[in-house]
Amino acid sequence: METCRHLTLDLFVDLDRDTLCQQAHPDFSPVGWHLGHIGYTEALWLLERCAGQPPQWPEYRRLFAADILPKRDRQQLPALTDIYAYLAQVRSQVFAYLETAPIQDQAWLWRWLLQHESQHCETITFILALHRQATVSPIAPACAASPPLPTPMLEVPAGQFCMGNTALDALDNERDQHWVDLPTYWIDRTPVTQGQYQQFIAAGGYDDPQWWTPEGWDWRRSHSVTHPLYWSDPVHQAEHPVCGVSWYETAAYAKFVGKRLPTEAEWEKAARWKPETTDSLTYPWGDSWPTSDHCNCSHWVGQTTPVDAYPRGISPVGCLDMLGNVWEWTDTWFDRYPGFQPYPYPGYSQVYFDDEHRVLRGGSWATRPWAFRAAFRNWYHPHTREIFAGFRCVSDRPLGAQ
Repeated sequence: METCRHLTLDLFVDLDRDTLCQQAHPDFSPVGWHLGHIGYTEALWLLERCAGQPPQWPEYRRLFAADILPKRDRQQLPALTDIYAYLAQVRSQVFAYLETAPIQDQAWLWRWLLQHESQHCETITFILALHRQATVSPIAPACAASPPLPTPMLEVPAGQFCMGNTALDALDNERDQHWVDLPTYWIDRTPVTQGQYQQFIAAGGYDDPQWWTPEGWDWRRSHSVTHPLYWSDPVHQAEHPVCGVSWYETAAYAKFVGKRLPTEAEWEKAARWKPETTDSLTYPWGDSWPTSDHCNCSHWVGQTTPVDAYPRGISPVGCLDMLGNVWEWTDTWFDRYPGFQPYPYPGYSQVYFDDEHRVLRGGSWATRPWAFRAAFRNWYHPHTREIFAGFRCVSDRPLGAQ
């Protein structure tokens, strides 16, 4: 928890007040609110709900609770030093309680709070990226000099695999484990790169409705989107994954190349299924803790890296870059697994089982290791492109398969 907090506070070094308090996008609260909300949530669950202490800091409760102020009204924030002091006071009392807490009974909650802070850190990171986007000129997509090589596809044979997670750190939406039977399919060895996506742009993909779903085409036209949000130089970063695309953009590209998006079951099987034993691994490379030899996460690099930069992170079926770098959209609507039980409150996951949120898998370069595993499920509306998201494709028949 101390390591996680140090990493959280590192995001606010030399941050000016405007960036702390202003919304970068209507869908997201200011970064200063996220910082205060981390402290409020820790106090609510550990000091009030577990330790039985009376509510404290009423002015911060109103400001930093998730269910009181709308996002647009969260910009009148205390000074950063005052938020720091609030977090320090909460943490001091939390660690005092930890000395006597029945930790064996509460371990799931403490791990949930660690992941909660880590997830807000990633949100803070892409909000800061949105602030930077507002101050620089966008890079216009240029026609690629020559078509990149297509992504090799790997065969994933038909059969069952065990999906889901029952480890102590598993969130409610990852539970319970259950067997899934899938037919044979082929999956891209790596996420789609900027060099490959450039061909879609150069071919007029953003102007041709034949590639888009009806909802996606309406979205593209109403928002005048012409390239991914975090688009960088496709010549010098051709092997980096596409980053900052909505689900609509990924589905359009997949149709353009004669493929489709994977279901989340297909993605998870390719990431963690071990054919020779039928075991489901924690990470694509096994069960050992992520390191900078396995993947790009936790700000170790501070941006995306080439999709083949981490051969030690290869999955049992041969896929690269399945954890870290960019989240990957799937074709699945976020929904409960068999045996689902909400934790620690119904609104955490259950409220989003609404057929309006698509599942993403894998994590990004900003995801902390505590919220990082092959069974982890993320979810957003299909129009969202502000997160560090990319994708890979699948096919029901071999297309350049290895």
